[in-house]
Amino acid sequence: MMKQDLKFGHKKLYVDGQLMESSNAETFEVICPGNEKTIATIAWAQKDDTEQALESAQKGFEAWSQLPLEERLQWIAKLRNKLLENSDLLRESIMYEMGKTWEGSEEDLTSITNSLQFYSEEIKQRRDIAIEDAEGTHEHRIVSQPLGVVVAFLAYNFPLLNLGFKLGPALAAGCSIILKPSEFSPLSAYIIGELCEEINFPKGVITIICGDVQDVGIPLCESKTPRLITMIGSTETAQKLIGQSSKTSIKRYSMECGGNAPFIVFEDADMDLAVNIGAALKTGNTGQICVAPNRFYVQDSVIDIFTEGLVNKFKNTVIGFGRENRPDMGPLANKQSVEKVDNLVREAVVQGGQLLYGGKPIDRPGFYFEPTVIKLNDQNAKILQKEIFGPVAIIVPFSTKEEVVELANDTNAGLASYVFSSNDDILNYFADKLEFGEVQLNGVKYDIYLPHGGVKNSGIGVDCSTYALDDYLIKKRVTKAL
Repeated sequence: MMKQDLKFGHKKLYVDGQLMESSNAETFEVICPGNEKTIATIAWAQKDDTEQALESAQKGFEAWSQLPLEERLQWIAKLRNKLLENSDLLRESIMYEMGKTWEGSEEDLTSITNSLQFYSEEIKQRRDIAIEDAEGTHEHRIVSQPLGVVVAFLAYNFPLLNLGFKLGPALAAGCSIILKPSEFSPLSAYIIGELCEEINFPKGVITIICGDVQDVGIPLCESKTPRLITMIGSTETAQKLIGQSSKTSIKRYSMECGGNAPFIVFEDADMDLAVNIGAALKTGNTGQICVAPNRFYVQDSVIDIFTEGLVNKFKNTVIGFGRENRPDMGPLANKQSVEKVDNLVREAVVQGGQLLYGGKPIDRPGFYFEPTVIKLNDQNAKILQKEIFGPVAIIVPFSTKEEVVELANDTNAGLASYVFSSNDDILNYFADKLEFGEVQLNGVKYDIYLPHGGVKNSGIGVDCSTYALDDYLIKKRVTKAL
C-alpha cells in the first residue's frame, strides 16, 4: 500500500465544459516520485466517457471554428490569464507529480502560457495566398481553415509544456482538442480542466480525459471523429497510434518521438562550456528529456579532461525533492523508469563500459538514480542504439570528423544533436552532414518560436514555431474564372 497524502484531493474529468466523474466512478492514484506518497486521485475514464468526449469535441469544433477570430483570441487570453493567476498551484502540482525541482517546474508553466500567447499572435499573421494564373483566365487563392477535432497524447516528462505545445496552435487555429495526459503525470492537466470550468470556457473545445488504453487510447484513435492525431512520446507508441487510427479513416499525424542525441566534442572546443551544457542536459529533469544527449563522442586527445569534468559536475549534484530543499536534480518519474535505467547501465557494463561514477538506484523513499558516467571504447556497442531517458552519460572516443559523423548518424532516431568546436569549418561540416531535425552548435536553445521536430523515426511534423500551425489548418484552393 502506498502512503496516503492527498495534498491535491480528487480531480474529475473535464468533458463538455464540465467536471465529471467517470461513468463507473473508478479512480486512479497519482503517486509522487519524490516520496512514493499518493498525492491525489483522478477520475479514471471508461469507454462511455470516451465516446461522450468525442461527441462533445465534435460539437465544440463546430461552434469554436465559427467564432470570429477576435472572440477566440479573447477566450484564449482569458484562459492564459487564469493559468498565470494560478501559477504557484500549477508549478506545485508539476513538482509533486513529476518530482521536478521547483526551478524546473517554471519551464512547464512558461511554455504553456507562451504558447497560448505566441499562437494568438501568429494566427493573425496568416493571410490568403494568391497564385498567379499562367494564362490569365482565372484567379486563385489558398485559404486556411480549421482542420477539425484533434486528439493529443502527452508524455509524462513535461506535463504542461507538452500540453501547451498542442493546446496553443489547436485553439488559435479553431480546432477543438482532446488531451490525454500520461497516467504518470495527469494532475496538472486535470487542474487545467478545473480552471477551464471556472471561467466557463466554451463547451467541448477542450477535453481532458485519462484512462486505460482499451477504454480511452484505442477508442480515441479508432474513431472517425478526429482529423489529427498528435503526440509526444516514444517511437513505439507512435507506431501503435498510427496503426490503430488508420484502420477507420485517413487522419493527419504530428508526432514528436524518441531521440538518441549525439553530443560531439572536439579538442579545440571550449571544454568548460561543453561540460556544463552536457551535465545540465543530463541532470535537468533527471535526464528525462527527448533531446538530452545519449552518446557523448569526445575526441580522444581530450576525452580524459571532459570525463573528469563531467564526473566532478555529477559529484556536486544535490539530489532530492521539495521546494525548501532546493535540489539540483529530482527522482525519475516512476519505478519502471528506475528499473529501465538500471538495466541499461548494467547492459553497458556488460558490453565493455567502464563505470566511472554512479550507476545504481539510491536507497531512499522515491524513485532516485545516481547521475552516472560510463566510458565505452566499443563504438559499435548495442547500448548506443537505445534511448536512456535518465541521468546517464556514455562517453565514447573518436579521432576524426569523418569517423564521428558516421557514428552519430548510425541510429534510427533523428531528433537533436550537439557539436562543440572553435573551428567554423568543422561546425559547418556537421550542420550539413548530421541527419537530425536540430543541430545545435556550441550551445543549446529552445523556445516557442523555434521549430522542434525530428527526422527518421523521431517524428512527423513539428512542435513550436509558425510551422506547427500548418498541422491544424486545411489549405483550400479557391479558383474563380475571370
